Amino acid sequence: MKLEKKLVSSGYWLFRWRSYFPIVIILFFIPAMGEYEYVGGSRDMTTTWGLFCLIVGLLGLLFRIMVVGHTPQNTSGRNTREQIAEVLNTSGWYSVVRHPLYLGNYIMGLGIALFPYSWWMPVIYTLAFTLYYERIMVAEEDFLRTKFGDDFEKWSAETRGFFPDFSKWDSPSLNFSFKNILRREYSSLFALIFCFTAFKIF
Repeated sequence: MKLEKKLVSSGYWLFRWRSYFPIVIILFFIPAMGEYEYVGGSRDMTTTWGLFCLIVGLLGLLFRIMVVGHTPQNTSGRNTREQIAEVLNTSGWYSVVRHPLYLGNYIMGLGIALFPYSWWMPVIYTLAFTLYYERIMVAEEDFLRTKFGDDFEKWSAETRGFFPDFSKWDSPSLNFSFKNILRREYSSLFALIFCFTAFKIF
């Protein structure tokens, strides 16, 4: 099997289990929290650092909310059995980056990874995220290329994969939907609050 096909195949498999990625990453936090100390030996500095990390995580969630609020049904969902896309998203945040939801995921996770104030945690997190989600993104693009053909090729050639190019911004084609947010993003908010609450209690 060619390397590209292996990446696609593994990406489809990882896509089904991507919801469990945060659980695996949390295992790395155990040794980090085991050696946790107040930042600079100060309780106030530790509180400030914790609030900063929470803000980073909330920015990631806010980014996801802005993306999901303008996406049509049956796209960019939390489905795990198979890829679903009835239309190709090319406006709004999809006009500046091809995988905005995963960018939001990364920022959310980065806020959590920064919390233990251990230099290696965000490094490990970033490397793990790259290895894991790169394959998922390859698989998703393989699916979109097969389904939308030239339309996908044109969009992907003009749009960056993970780092936004805001000069390409095109206003969303759909109005913002709070219904979408309430239905699809409550679990992200719960996960973020749970992680920071657990760290605080620990």
